[in-house]
Amino acid sequence: QVRLVESGGCLVQPGGSLRPSCAASGFTFRYYVMKWYRQGPGKGRELVAGVTIDGGRKNYAESVKGRFTDSRDNVRRMVYLQMNSLKLEGTAVYFCKGEGMGSNTEYWGQGTQVTVSS
Repeated sequence: QVRLVESGGCLVQPGGSLRPSCAASGFTFRYYVMKWYRQGPGKGRELVAGVTIDGGRKNYAESVKGRFTDSRDNVRRMVYLQMNSLKLEGTAVYFCKGEGMGSNTEYWGQGTQVTVSS
């Protein structure tokens, strides 16, 4: 059974840090590009960050560059999103997504809630 399970979301103050994680199972993780999306209240889902299969290349939305760091551990089958200097607009449900290389296969997690508030 394919599963992507996010965890680590919680309430954090502006300027704070958080590190949500995503645990993968049921598919060949090392052949999947992994991405993080978020969906804020009343907003559409937006791409936040992505990392290639070997972790060698990473891409970030302009709004999070310099503050967020995406990483993966192919042995543990985990993806992490280190979020620093969080802003109020960072309040969202954060989802991880796996995209199979050379295929149309994709998997989504159920999301983890991050709330940035004082």
